[in-house]
Amino acid sequence: MTVALKDAALWTQLAAVHAKVGGSVERILQRRFGISSSELQALMALAEAPDGQLRMLELNDVTLLNQSSVSRMVVRMERAGLAERRLCERDRRGVYTGITDHGTHVLRDAVPVYEGCVRECLDQLAMDPKFRSLVHRLRRAGPFG
Repeated sequence: MTVALKDAALWTQLAAVHAKVGGSVERILQRRFGISSSELQALMALAEAPDGQLRMLELNDVTLLNQSSVSRMVVRMERAGLAERRLCERDRRGVYTGITDHGTHVLRDAVPVYEGCVRECLDQLAMDPKFRSLVHRLRRAGPFG
């Protein structure tokens, strides 16, 4: 097999693993907390940010969503009480999205569920010979060992 075909095969496996794990994560986050994985990523980034807030453009980068999708996501998060828009004290034109106390509580409860779901999915995929090697490599590289 040529290098290009090996790369394509690896990419195909990675896409399949991402789809399988991502689908499970989405289902459990929606069922247990009423949030999407993008909303969880946003909450994690907001919680780690100085003053618990980020500009919309920074949320675009964190969630890998476009500006329109991030705006809709923030509206959903505001309605759910997870986040709020805040004016920048230094520049009144600047608008930030900040995590709320409720968002912090949801994040605290959702992260262990998220991590457990990822681990469980990877455990299941590791039993499949076609994914075993990739899962092993992912586990060596990341926190889900």
